[in-house]
Amino acid sequence: MPPASLVLAATGSVQLGAAIAKGLFDSLGPTGTVFLRVGFAALLLLVFWRPPLRGYPRTGYLVATLFGLVLAGMNLSIYLSFDRIPLGIAVTIEFIGPLGVAVAGSRRPLDLLWVALAATGILLLAPLGILGEVDLDPVGIAFAVLAGCLWAAYILLSARTGRIFPGGTGLVVALCVSTVVLLPVGVAGGGLALLDPKLLLAGFGVAVLSSAIPYSVEMEALRRLPARVFGVLMSLDPAVAALAGFIVLGERLEPRAIAAVLLVTVAAAGASRFSSKYT
Repeated sequence: MPPASLVLAATGSVQLGAAIAKGLFDSLGPTGTVFLRVGFAALLLLVFWRPPLRGYPRTGYLVATLFGLVLAGMNLSIYLSFDRIPLGIAVTIEFIGPLGVAVAGSRRPLDLLWVALAATGILLLAPLGILGEVDLDPVGIAFAVLAGCLWAAYILLSARTGRIFPGGTGLVVALCVSTVVLLPVGVAGGGLALLDPKLLLAGFGVAVLSSAIPYSVEMEALRRLPARVFGVLMSLDPAVAALAGFIVLGERLEPRAIAAVLLVTVAAAGASRFSSKYT
């Protein structure tokens, strides 16, 4: 598949998983849910890839470990944000990360056009809440901002990890690190509910949609796309999150959200169309 198509597939998968995961918070809490998501994803990819975990430079393992710490922090932060503010608004705020990567990596005026279109679309998704017409939890906003900063680090570390390790080896190492880091807060938040077969099955589904599929295809895409173009393509996340909220959670799409979808789609298509000239 073309790298741009991989990014779009990852975007749809992760936001559908996020909407489903939010429905588990009443039973597992955000920490228990994120632990199941990351833990099952690590197990799935370990079985699927069966990667050789030895024979790489020490610096490679250090990068993969750092990648795992960032993954744990990013996922935990955004789930804690989801628990306090609406899905679409949380993802909109979180997008400061990839948008920042796109702006920092820009080298040509045309790149700035795609960033500007994406930024305009994102602002259309949540300006009413930001301006105070919706009562937003400041702690939820802070967690979304933290998730955005960690998302920027994720983009850069994922690309570097993919260059050091073949296939999904580096990702498996990172997810195993994330699982160990999230174990204490996951058990504390989920408690005995983590033993419920139905909740375990739901958590497995979230892991497939939100971690196993998107992380694998994103790493492959980052092998063939510059980080700045990847960041612009990820501008679809807020729009897709709003759509997932509508389909799964029954949240209505207002005209401004439809306009945002059009703007970020144009930005993603433009970045994809012209990326080969800048690679």
